[in-house]
Amino acid sequence: MHSSSDSKYPTADASSSVLREDTIEYGFIGTLQGLKYDYRSDIIDRASLERNFREKFEALNRVHLTDAEFARLLDEIVTVDVFTAAKTLREINAFTRDDGTPLNYSLVNLKDWCKNTFEIVNQLRINTDNSHHRYDVLLLINGVPCVQIELKTLGISPRRAMEQIVNYKNDPGNGYTRTLLCFLQLFIVSNRDRTYYFANNNARHFAFNADERFLPVYEFADEANKKITHLDDFAARFLMKCALGKTISRYMVLIQSEQKLMIMRPYQVYAVQQIVQCIEDDAGNGYIWHTTGSGKTLTSFKASTLLKLNDHIHKCLFVVDRKDLDRQTREEFNRFQEGCVEENTNTAALVRRLRSEDYADKVIVTTIQKLGLALDEDSKRNKQRKKNDQPTYKELLEQLQDKRIVFIFDECHRSQFGENHKAIKAFFPKAQLFGFTGTPIFEQNASLQKIEDTQASMRTTEDLFQKQLHAYTITHAIEDGNVLRFHVDYFKPKEETGKKAPKPGEAIAKRAVFEAIFAKHDAATAGRRFNAILATSSINDAIEYHGLFKTVQAEKQAADPEFQPLNIACVFSPPAEGDKDVQQIQEDLPQEKTDNEQDPEGKKAALKDILADYNARYDTNHKLGEFDLYYQDVQKRIKDQQWPNADYPHAQKIDITIVVDMLLTGFDSQYLNTLYVDKNLKHHGLIQAFSRTNRVLNGTKPYGNILDFRQQQAEVDVAIALFSGEKTGEQAWEIWLVDKAPVVIQKLEVAVQQLDSFMKSQGLDTTPEAVPNLKGDAARACFIERFKEVQRLKTQLDQYTDLTEENRAAIAAKHGLATDTLQSFVDGILDRMIFDAEQLGDLFAPLDLGWKARTQAELALMADLHPLLTKRDGGRDISGLRAYEQ
Repeated sequence: MHSSSDSKYPTADASSSVLREDTIEYGFIGTLQGLKYDYRSDIIDRASLERNFREKFEALNRVHLTDAEFARLLDEIVTVDVFTAAKTLREINAFTRDDGTPLNYSLVNLKDWCKNTFEIVNQLRINTDNSHHRYDVLLLINGVPCVQIELKTLGISPRRAMEQIVNYKNDPGNGYTRTLLCFLQLFIVSNRDRTYYFANNNARHFAFNADERFLPVYEFADEANKKITHLDDFAARFLMKCALGKTISRYMVLIQSEQKLMIMRPYQVYAVQQIVQCIEDDAGNGYIWHTTGSGKTLTSFKASTLLKLNDHIHKCLFVVDRKDLDRQTREEFNRFQEGCVEENTNTAALVRRLRSEDYADKVIVTTIQKLGLALDEDSKRNKQRKKNDQPTYKELLEQLQDKRIVFIFDECHRSQFGENHKAIKAFFPKAQLFGFTGTPIFEQNASLQKIEDTQASMRTTEDLFQKQLHAYTITHAIEDGNVLRFHVDYFKPKEETGKKAPKPGEAIAKRAVFEAIFAKHDAATAGRRFNAILATSSINDAIEYHGLFKTVQAEKQAADPEFQPLNIACVFSPPAEGDKDVQQIQEDLPQEKTDNEQDPEGKKAALKDILADYNARYDTNHKLGEFDLYYQDVQKRIKDQQWPNADYPHAQKIDITIVVDMLLTGFDSQYLNTLYVDKNLKHHGLIQAFSRTNRVLNGTKPYGNILDFRQQQAEVDVAIALFSGEKTGEQAWEIWLVDKAPVVIQKLEVAVQQLDSFMKSQGLDTTPEAVPNLKGDAARACFIERFKEVQRLKTQLDQYTDLTEENRAAIAAKHGLATDTLQSFVDGILDRMIFDAEQLGDLFAPLDLGWKARTQAELALMADLHPLLTKRDGGRDISGLRAYEQ
């Protein structure tokens, strides 16, 4: 065996402002040795890597292979397919020996990853078809390379290391495809002060390009969501031997349908750990406060599947509300692990699976409605069973009363939850209940409702679930860049003589709302690249708005053939009239349920007209009796807004969807960026509605746009204070809300002045014509950095709904920022790079371009960059170009 004790390295001087890369590397290896990793200085190439693997393989599987057998084993397990390699690493595999006898083997100790050997290799060299690659640091688990760490010096962005890994993987004959490096699960990149990590994947899921379609890159954090970025601190937590083994074995997900590896974010891991620990300790109930858009389904999936391995648990029920969420969650679970949950088509199927002893039925996804029906002796189905002398569902489930059953509630404040809470607790005395919520109910936003026969009791999240197990609030998510901030514009109508100005919360004339939307929509949605929701206060208002858009746009089109109308859709639930599907939908749509009790025939007639308009526009055939299909179609069009999309022209998209309650909770689309508000919102309802707009896409979507026609600033302030977590006051406001237009304009003026000062320092005017005269990479990089800041701020202002077109044009003219001028600047620097045969990657090296801060102008540039360079580079290799290929 090779011991680490005979190798010592100089410690990196933390006070040094300039550290050599090898000094950082040696210091890092010393840190890992302190964590009881073995340093293997003798493993320097492919041959020594394979010898070590063979030694570990034979010891683990208690076998001695012949040279021919080992060569054949390598041929079988080494693959170009990252996903296949990841499965092989996690499974018991079969091998036929030369004498025909079978050998069932594993590459690592699967029962207890902590008992594997953990080793360090550095500066491993592997030749490719065209060159040789050298890998900074590799971590071997039982001889299998599982983690690669690429290091850069201080002052160089870790992005360069990411780009280097992408380039290495694209080099023909590289070590990732034809050696044991195919088993790499994780990449870590660091310049000592900033450390990131991401999962390995096949090429289609492994790129950092202009469209931002790349694998998620994470920073590590502690249980309180505080970032741990220094390499030594990161290693002390993330790279502890047992912790790393658990990360790879428990907290990575292999998505079969997409052939993709995913690694859970730190806050997801902590939530799962808290739930599992609470169950192991039999320590009662608990809830997880994870904000909307934080990946609650993945977190709950992992908790459920880990509980499936717990012999003390009889069943784990993942409980959702409404039929559509049942289907959506089941599909998500099966996306993470194919076939892991089956459909419960009805209550009878649910009861059958609850009674089943089959291991496949240990984790069940169901709706709270089906669960409630099973436990309700007075339900129609149970009464019918009594009439037929059959045992009721409740009687059939009595065999489970002494079993430990875990209930995980996807959203623990649906309307039906309170009614079923008592029944579940009473019938399953040994049950443990866990709830997920993005917007907890506190004393301040609790509604007075009757739960468990007590008025205003058991109403807060804590009352229902005892204790908070983990929190990842919208404040954390915004700071991490996992969701966007909001730009809120409180619309004030023009004052009219003799009329009082509307008070906060009061409605204004719908025609004024229409005109404001029409004037601002193109700016708010970046020229209709994105779409919007108009939230109204009643079904009658929604109907009136739909008619107003239809009538006024027809008038405008008749007056001006060049007029481009907005595509309008409208969604509200029809009168239930005994339809159980509609009744189920309306359980969480209180306004729509109430509205439909008044003049139901009028509502049906209006919805039929809306469907007829929709069918005519999109060439569909939706009917009132199949409302769910229409609702699904609307959601799909909102989600398929991607621009540009040659296969999906704008005529097939929706610009604005008019709603009452629907789509304001639980619906996600990256291409929805604007919410028009003409209804009173508060507390969790306000946060849920606003959060429809803040899913991250790329730099073309800098924030979620809110245009409030009810001037509800006080309610927004209260909601931010309530749901900001540990941040309070001004600190929370600064995180949640983007700067107001005057502040951004001032920042833009400073950015333009800095760009102008820089150009003058180079002896040049600030004009596109002067850009080609910049000398040297440093000057060009400095220009791009300052120019990008100008572009970013201009893009931000372009989508501010509280600025008129005249305002925007005046700002652009004042600072010389017309679109053609911006493009001329871009063309100038691009031409100079090409003519000088300079390396694109090296030019961008000093910049942290960022994958969540790119601007619309830069994206447009990058979209044209690859074909332009390919056409004009004369066959020269331009380093870094692959990172921007589509």
